[in-house]
Amino acid sequence: MLKRLVPTTTRFVRWNSTAIKPKTGVVFMNMGGPSTVKETHQFLFRLFSDADLIPLGPFQNIAAKFIARRRTPTIEKHYEEIGGGSPIRYWSEYQSKRVCEILDKTSPETAPHKPYVAFRYADPLTEETLVKMKKDGITRAVAFSQYPQYSCSTTGSSMNVLYNATLELDPERSIEWSFIDRWPKLDGFLEAFKEHIEQKINEFPEENRKNVVVIFSAHSLPMQIVNRGDSYPAEVAATVYAIMEKLKFKYPYRLVWQSKVGPKPWLGAQTAKIVGKLERDEAIDGIVLVPVAFTSDHIETLHELDIELMDDLVYPEKVKRAESMNGNETFITGLAQLVKDHLASGEYHSRQLELDTILGREFSANSLHHPQEIFGPAKNEK
Repeated sequence: MLKRLVPTTTRFVRWNSTAIKPKTGVVFMNMGGPSTVKETHQFLFRLFSDADLIPLGPFQNIAAKFIARRRTPTIEKHYEEIGGGSPIRYWSEYQSKRVCEILDKTSPETAPHKPYVAFRYADPLTEETLVKMKKDGITRAVAFSQYPQYSCSTTGSSMNVLYNATLELDPERSIEWSFIDRWPKLDGFLEAFKEHIEQKINEFPEENRKNVVVIFSAHSLPMQIVNRGDSYPAEVAATVYAIMEKLKFKYPYRLVWQSKVGPKPWLGAQTAKIVGKLERDEAIDGIVLVPVAFTSDHIETLHELDIELMDDLVYPEKVKRAESMNGNETFITGLAQLVKDHLASGEYHSRQLELDTILGREFSANSLHHPQEIFGPAKNEK
């Protein structure tokens, strides 16, 4: 199979209002990915060191070193096969810049807005971004989780990193933070997926479209985390159901889970097994595979779905993968509206976040006790 190349530029153009002091920082928070192959090992080590994401027990750091060293050659090869690195930084910088451009027009009272990206495991790390924001004179910022559905292992982990970075790098609390911590049913998000799914269905012969199945694939979670009462499975299911409402339930569908790591139980059914079973069924003329928990392409879409899964199929021509959000303007406009509404609301985070924190904090190292410890008026305003 041919390589699916990532964008050749891993940095987007610099914010163009450098002569004007920004009034509001908009910080896209995500897992991140290595922009170049040589960054792979450090990325993997940071990832496996995060007990919020992959609990490895009391010897987490030792296990992380071993797993990262063992997996690096294989994952480096995967990044080479998708064009030499992850495109997630490119798309995050593109999306955040476009959101701020829209906000400067639609929300002049909070303008100018300046875009930032803060990754958990890759450059630019949250700590690096916080230093830059302070240098830029930012005093009001929105932490914008790019995980549409909340999990303590993803959004919660990024929140804890921001909290601890603030304790170290901004102890005077010069920045007033608020948090967009989930948006599983954001209309622009749902509409963009509807567009992408319908585009793929229309690529099948007209006589076959009535027998097309839509398979939604989301990154799985260890059952150890699910059993704590994590929000993620329910919120992913809410996204899937809302998309199917947009499609008027014209097609049968299922939600499945990908990217299981290690021998412990993870949330299933597994994407590869379900797609592999359905593509061999004579009653099914086509499958549209939808990466429903991602906001842009990265290794889980470009390699795990587009290469690994497709190479294992008997009838790969029956499976088409819906495009990720990437540069979709419907999606980006929806993100901008969400930030505008959030700023206008005066709310610092969702009501749900307090319960998420209660359920997750005992399992997380250096966790905050309550969201108000980081999200709320700056210290000098209390």
